[in-house]
Amino acid sequence: MYTASVITVSDKGSKGERVDTSGPILVEGLEASGYKVIHTCIIPDELSTIENTLLDLSDRLQVNLILTTGGTGFAPRDVTPEATELVIERRTPGLTELTRQESLKITPKAALSRATAGIRRQTLIINMPGSPKAAKEHLEILIPVLSHGLDIMLELDGECATPIKDKNS
Repeated sequence: MYTASVITVSDKGSKGERVDTSGPILVEGLEASGYKVIHTCIIPDELSTIENTLLDLSDRLQVNLILTTGGTGFAPRDVTPEATELVIERRTPGLTELTRQESLKITPKAALSRATAGIRRQTLIINMPGSPKAAKEHLEILIPVLSHGLDIMLELDGECATPIKDKNS
């Protein structure tokens, strides 16, 4: 069972001025798919706050999967992708390419997403849209491929356990 965290990035949500609906939808979808959600939070659209939260979850709590929701659009305070880029060590562009490609079949506005994804140590971080409907759709698109990627990242897949043979053996 993989561990997961959902971070809602919202100025209004963090002040209690808006009810978070995207975060709970992602938690529900993850749990229905067998993930153990061990942490959720609502934080403001502040670069350093997002960065520090991602670092804490990946380095201290060692969560396998972090989904952020919100802060991926064109608004001046939408800085979730920039914060994510500061902490990831390896990019995983295929994940966000897949969600944009599939989302474009639903709405042309999907082209406006600036979401990114990547790996820090043994944590996969993926930015999701702030819209509850879009967040759910993105999770449904990703669920079929996530476990294989996480298995490889965590070296639980046989592909990673094969020792390299010496040419002289």
